[in-house]
Amino acid sequence: MVLEKAILATITTNRNKVSAGASIFICDDKEEMEKVAANLEAILDGISHALSEELYIIVKH
Repeated sequence: MVLEKAILATITTNRNKVSAGASIFICDDKEEMEKVAANLEAILDGISHALSEELYIIVKH
């Protein structure tokens, strides 16, 4: 099975911005959020997208 066009992870500093779905990572600040997003991007072989200053998603195109 090949996974295409999916949200693999959500990274945020504001838990009110997310709900169930892809794996959710709650970070303490923007710096931690950016590091987690960069690491997950490499680990999951996806692309990181900043949707706001409080929210990143990792997607597979």
